[in-house]
Amino acid sequence: MNERQESTTSQNSPVTVIGLGPMGQAMTRTLLTAGHPVTVWNRTASRAEEVVSAGASLEATPAEAVEAGGLVILSLTDYQAMYDVLDSAAGSLAGRTLLNLSSDTPERTREAAAWAADHGATFLTGGVMVPAPMVGTPAAHVYYSGRAEALQSHLKTVSLIGTPKYLGEDPGLAQMMYQAQLTVFLTTLSALMHATAMLGTAGMEAKEALPELLSSADSIGAILRAGEEHPGTALDAGEHPGELSTVTMMGATTDHIVETSASLGLDLALPLAVQAHYRRAIKDGHGGDNWTRIIDGIRGPR
Repeated sequence: MNERQESTTSQNSPVTVIGLGPMGQAMTRTLLTAGHPVTVWNRTASRAEEVVSAGASLEATPAEAVEAGGLVILSLTDYQAMYDVLDSAAGSLAGRTLLNLSSDTPERTREAAAWAADHGATFLTGGVMVPAPMVGTPAAHVYYSGRAEALQSHLKTVSLIGTPKYLGEDPGLAQMMYQAQLTVFLTTLSALMHATAMLGTAGMEAKEALPELLSSADSIGAILRAGEEHPGTALDAGEHPGELSTVTMMGATTDHIVETSASLGLDLALPLAVQAHYRRAIKDGHGGDNWTRIIDGIRGPR
């Protein structure tokens, strides 16, 4: 898809944004700056004051907000919030595109797409992969899945939010990618805090510890890319060569981390979870394989 293929009807077309948390407000400001008429609705109307001052129109009901735009962007807590808000506006959904940028499970996303179709609307799933202050910047990108023609018809509009990355027709795919990305993000944050707490027991302040720890975090990408033109190729082939780092070696390291954390009185939830991955692989007879072999236990937990 490219911008030349996009329907010209979406250029500066009316857009509705429902949900005015930091992300919803950032998207509204971005769309307004680009010249789109934007109608908003939020359960707490006072949250709309800033974007209304910037030129947005505030409607009193979800139905009135939906009727104002052909593209309806939802930025809510979860998918249940969509039903809570739009059940009263179901009669106004026909012919519109619902772009839900809320977080939930892939299965609930697929159910929502079916619900939207039952009401005559086209459904798109989106996962915004930057925090609110970065919306609309060159660093922003958004994963999409659902009807390709629906994304194509609004491509120039949604590109204002961030670079679109289309994953396929399955409405759950963008949600799956969003959750996968956050798995890496949140687990890394927890690991950084655990490591900072560990060093803190030795009197090292966070301002000393974090620069060193972040260097390790930054190097992970380079380590995983080394030796493969396309990272993950060996994984896809089921290959786990153990010339550089084995499950047994990495597993011994997890034992030391658990022992150290326990001796320091730290919470063990994270190190025990990591240790369990390696112990499972060793028990299954894969101690001599590369550490990537732990994926087997993750794919099929007992």
